[in-house]
Amino acid sequence: MNCLRLLKLSNNFIDLTNIQAGCMDFNPRNHDIVSFVESICDKINNYKKFNDISLIFDTSLEEHILRFDTDKIERVILNLISNAIKFNIPQGSVYVSLTIEDKYTNISIKDTGIGISDSKINSIFESFSNVENRLTKVSEGSGVGLALSRALVEMHDGDLRVKSKVGEGSEFIIRLPNVINESEEIDMTYYKVDRNSLEKIKMELSDIY
Repeated sequence: MNCLRLLKLSNNFIDLTNIQAGCMDFNPRNHDIVSFVESICDKINNYKKFNDISLIFDTSLEEHILRFDTDKIERVILNLISNAIKFNIPQGSVYVSLTIEDKYTNISIKDTGIGISDSKINSIFESFSNVENRLTKVSEGSGVGLALSRALVEMHDGDLRVKSKVGEGSEFIIRLPNVINESEEIDMTYYKVDRNSLEKIKMELSDIY
């Protein structure tokens, strides 16, 4: 797992640098965001290598088509769920939900963990930001993952927001614009081919111990 943690950190550095240099590939297609997010949660629950944290997916939506890059958004969701598990309390919960606004689809990842203080919340998307108390946090982290996650969402003309209160947990909200390519069919290849999802989950959850 130490090798995976180092590889994850290295990959995050490289990808964040590539985005800042405008060199990151971007391949958005039309996908059903509901099935996409649900499948990620199912795979994490099947992996179940983290402590006694419950991961719960819930939405009233049956289907909602968006144009997005599955590799990029999968990575963001995995990173945020990983953080929600890492900085949770024993026997805590992580809630993943989807809602639709006029212009945006919101993917909420909410935990019952240690929370973030008001004085630190504005710095958490900076590289190397580490706002959690060293005595209470569950695992190590550099903070690069959140900076990368925000950059990946911004590639979609979306944004990544956070709400938090110390002792009451945190909620990260991925906001993706309600945009589709009218001339393109819905891409279902993500659901037909696993594309090494287990390896991605192992990588993103490698610093949970």
